[in-house]
Amino acid sequence: MSDRSYVVVSPCRNEAEFMRRTLDSMVAQTLRPTLWVIVDDGSTDETPQILADYAAAHDWIKIIPKPDRGHRAVGPGVIEAFYAGLDTVELSDYAYLCKLDLDLDLPPRYFEILADRIEANPRIGTCSGKAYFKNSAGDMVSENITDEMSLGMTKFYSVACFQQIGGFVREVMWDGIDCHKARKMGWTPVSWDDPELRFDHLRPMGSSQQSIFTGRKRHGFGQYYMGTHPLFLLASAVNKMRQPPYVLGGLAMVQGYFGAMLRRETQHGDKELIAFIRAYQLRALRMGKSKAIAQIEAECAANWAP
Repeated sequence: MSDRSYVVVSPCRNEAEFMRRTLDSMVAQTLRPTLWVIVDDGSTDETPQILADYAAAHDWIKIIPKPDRGHRAVGPGVIEAFYAGLDTVELSDYAYLCKLDLDLDLPPRYFEILADRIEANPRIGTCSGKAYFKNSAGDMVSENITDEMSLGMTKFYSVACFQQIGGFVREVMWDGIDCHKARKMGWTPVSWDDPELRFDHLRPMGSSQQSIFTGRKRHGFGQYYMGTHPLFLLASAVNKMRQPPYVLGGLAMVQGYFGAMLRRETQHGDKELIAFIRAYQLRALRMGKSKAIAQIEAECAANWAP
């Protein structure tokens, strides 16, 4: 029988509004975690009591409290809290690792299907389903994240892949850098928009700190930090202008990216990875993402050494 053991690590802060839906959807999974470590990053609402209730009812849920930092911290703060949980785990005891947010409602076979697909194709190093959110009319709307990335709010990893890429960087765009690095090393990052893998993102992406405009600007900065080519950033921003908030969201991305460039902000230090990312992006602009990804993954196949 294959090893399907997996550990989930969830950073959270003040999630009382949404977290019961996440907790209940995890309890209902057909393939439950072997261990779920939830890091309470200084919550000041009812989060600690809710977590205590669920941990008392389920011995595979472990709570780690952290002192109040005084504010919600996305990007580096989330990854700092993630590692506060991961550092308590002997990762080699598990086949898979998931970084999971507490504002999601997951379908019941979510983790079973992800494990199935990695077993069918061991080159898949990190994967996820697709995020949807409910609009003002009550319709479920896709967040339109492309297929060549696993989604940051629910990254399911082969432990071998996670260890090989060196884990997550502690900066905005950690959830893009990891996928590019995995692909460069011969792994396949992917997300699927199958009905049984679609999940409800109860807090729309990019809106968790101050506003969706702040989130888009932060995303633009993250793209600069990652090393994204300016032409690819502009194309991405134009695409974002077709989604709410129309036009302004894309402009906020441009402001975040070029503002960081003008200030000569620091980028991550892996020059080879930046060159790899930019080469992919320029190829994607010429021939489309799907063809570019297929070519690059074929070229990098020889690098795969799990």
